[in-house]
Amino acid sequence: MTLRVERIPTWQDNYTYLLVCETTGDAAVVDAPELDPVVKRVEALDVNVTQVLSTHHHPDHSAANPLLAEKYGASVLGHASDHDRIPGFTNGLEEGDTVRVGNEQAHILFIPAHTRGHIAYVFEDAKAVFSGDTLFAGGCGRLFEGTPAMMFEAMEKLGALAGDMRVFCGHEYTESNLVFAAHVEPDNAKIASALDNARAIRANAAADWHDATPAEMTVPSTIADEHATNPFMRAGSIEELGRRREMKDNF
Repeated sequence: MTLRVERIPTWQDNYTYLLVCETTGDAAVVDAPELDPVVKRVEALDVNVTQVLSTHHHPDHSAANPLLAEKYGASVLGHASDHDRIPGFTNGLEEGDTVRVGNEQAHILFIPAHTRGHIAYVFEDAKAVFSGDTLFAGGCGRLFEGTPAMMFEAMEKLGALAGDMRVFCGHEYTESNLVFAAHVEPDNAKIASALDNARAIRANAAADWHDATPAEMTVPSTIADEHATNPFMRAGSIEELGRRREMKDNF
């Protein structure tokens, strides 16, 4: 494996990722709302940023795109349908397209539900999927622009990935997600254990998320973890997922 994944805490609870091909030194930034934290990490590692990869258009995932593009001469990629909504957009992607970061390659999954143009970047060799706000550790995103049927299909697509695929999601929501999961499945011992682990990790969290260290981060999880603990991936039908999403919205 030559893809290095740097987790960068941004905004109040966002994860931005710096992906580095350790063979070539080429790098890509995933979902950046802020410029400065990314620049600091890029300079510390002395890498060559060539691309900005957006999972969806929301500002807490894309606001820094134009600044990054200008600073590094980088292209800005996202789903083709979001050409007028992703800041700095230059290149459109569809399901099945591929993206290269140095020698590492990702394929695109189209997973609308949270937004209508949401995608995930799947690096098979590196065992890493960047799922934005569709799949969280222990949860899923709100249905701002989609339906329970769309989210159910997204969970099926993501759930079909290898069990050891690492899930790099968009926010540090794990503890609260697992509190809800335990409410939905109070007898699920794997959820209880995962919640205990998340609470232990977050117990000494920095007051300012920007100061968070890897020891305070619950991400990544794995696809196998999500099959065991995520009430939305575990939903047996569209109707059940819809009921659970409505419950979570009001939890």
